Amino acid sequence: MHAADMIAVPNARVMVSVQAAPNSETPPRRVAHVSPAYRRALLTMVLCTALWSTAGVATRLLDHASGYEIAFWRSLVCAIFVICVLAATHRGRWITEVRASGWPGLVSGVMWAVMFTCFMLALTRTTVANVLVVMAAAPLMAALLGMVVLREPVPLRTWFAILVAAGGLIWMSLEGLSSDGLHGMLIALAVPMAGAVNIVVLKSTGARVNLVPAVMLGAVISMIITLPLAWPLTASARDIAILSALGVFQLGLPCILMVRAANHLPPYEVALLGLLEVVLGPMWAWLWAGEQPGTSTLQGGALVLSALLINEVMAQRNKR
Repeated sequence: MHAADMIAVPNARVMVSVQAAPNSETPPRRVAHVSPAYRRALLTMVLCTALWSTAGVATRLLDHASGYEIAFWRSLVCAIFVICVLAATHRGRWITEVRASGWPGLVSGVMWAVMFTCFMLALTRTTVANVLVVMAAAPLMAALLGMVVLREPVPLRTWFAILVAAGGLIWMSLEGLSSDGLHGMLIALAVPMAGAVNIVVLKSTGARVNLVPAVMLGAVISMIITLPLAWPLTASARDIAILSALGVFQLGLPCILMVRAANHLPPYEVALLGLLEVVLGPMWAWLWAGEQPGTSTLQGGALVLSALLINEVMAQRNKR
């Protein structure tokens, strides 16, 4: 007699097939493999980072809008887009969905707002290089918070990948590092901190609560904060068209996809994959705007990519 039972591991990343042998004296054979949900979430996060990373090259096409005005228009269109998505998928009852998200939706919304706003605030008070160095702390914060709140263990290979990727980001920014702008770096620190909290909230409650409305809440809060700072608005019609595209495809869509993906990935993996944004940004600027990246940018980017690739390859091997 042959029997096959499927055992699903709680984090939905691995499924184990137990094959009963014809001879009762032979122990059952276990074959581990990666679940389809995990694979889809992994590919979704890669797509998210690719979309996020287009902001830099797109803003180079603007006529007048800059700084806070970019954040305002992008957040406004993002909020409208998410409302349209909620209305289309819930028969117009988007307000009901916002209310149903409860306190997890509110906390996640505030975290989105912090990320949407503080990054732009930091760039006005310190160099891009200093901000990127602070961003390198994102996977570490997510890993530590996931361990404390969710009891999510972090494999040794992932600790190594986090350290190497952080080193790669610092190396990418080496030429532009400055001792000035400490205030801006402190503001930038709010971004990885908010990101870590948000990822843990998405992971812990996303399976039972629809947290897509939180993206809209974050965009509305960001819009309210940045409007007074951006006034008077100077964006041309062309600027508004470009920023509208960013609001949909660079902010709204990838954030919605991340909400879905976070249910199937550990917090440290979501944050680690998020570093691809920093690597892909200079690549788009090189391909689309002809901006030649510096040697340190290429070397640091290679380190980040290598760390992420090796971490995922080892993870796949460990699951087999």
